[in-house]
Amino acid sequence: MDGRGPASAPAKERAAEMTSMLLDPTINAVVPPWGGELAVEILPYLDFAEIAGAAPTWLVGFSDLSTLLLPLTTLAGVATLYGQNLMDTPYRVPQPLRSWLTVAGAQPGTTIVQGPSTTHRTSGFDRWQDDPGIVEFTLDSPGTWSLLEPGSDGLDVSGRLIGGCIETVSTLAGTRYGDLPAFARDHAGDEGLILYLEAAEDAPFNIARNLWRMRLAGWFDSANAVLFARTGAPDPPAFGQLDAVRSALMGLDIPVVVDVDCGHPGMASSSSAANWPRSCSLGCRGGSSGARCTAAGRGCGGTAPRP
Repeated sequence: MDGRGPASAPAKERAAEMTSMLLDPTINAVVPPWGGELAVEILPYLDFAEIAGAAPTWLVGFSDLSTLLLPLTTLAGVATLYGQNLMDTPYRVPQPLRSWLTVAGAQPGTTIVQGPSTTHRTSGFDRWQDDPGIVEFTLDSPGTWSLLEPGSDGLDVSGRLIGGCIETVSTLAGTRYGDLPAFARDHAGDEGLILYLEAAEDAPFNIARNLWRMRLAGWFDSANAVLFARTGAPDPPAFGQLDAVRSALMGLDIPVVVDVDCGHPGMASSSSAANWPRSCSLGCRGGSSGARCTAAGRGCGGTAPRP
């Protein structure tokens, strides 16, 4: 990388490098330093059939990386982790949340419980160059998970986890890379799906359009619930981020949990799983004051996603 562009190399070279790491049996996890930009450029050059035939390797991260995480699950059947990137991994993840290391290192069949935070970070990223040894998050604002439409006694659902960053994974809606109706049919069956989604930086109208693109491509047809992460994206009072969610999901009668600690603002880790292993579910219970989620099944652990 010479610093003259947003990517480290041409798309074909980056795809070859990613493929070699995913096929290398000595590599248990690939953890990029941060989300990056334009991961979509390498999708046409990835051989998903070859990746599907190899012993799977964890790919870990969030943001633009979800452009790769989602099709690795839908097309190659590989379990992936939407969690802390390399630069965030040294931080101590506060209870009752879990680091991706806990999820990836758990034994098959382990039940991993994550619950809502009570404080979160709003001050942006730390300056690692000033303190490379920092391991404590600056949690400077109160807040917790809640139901988008409060008033119910609770929520108890399960399903296959799948999702990512709205600004990037919405690009895949309606393509073979993001065919969630087929994924739900072939891998979820009667289990259904639980989608986890987050807005990184787009204004609410753009988020609404992207969510509608996903809706029209059938992304919510098999959803038992949708988890939306807390966001630092623009949130004007006239039409805010939650208004964008209501616009796209209106009339679907799908329970929605908001302000989840996931992705850019949060510290939770979510595992998407298809063929490996055969069962990964999430149960959520919450009222207007918060929610508690339990991830259970072989899809939620393992030293590496081996079949």
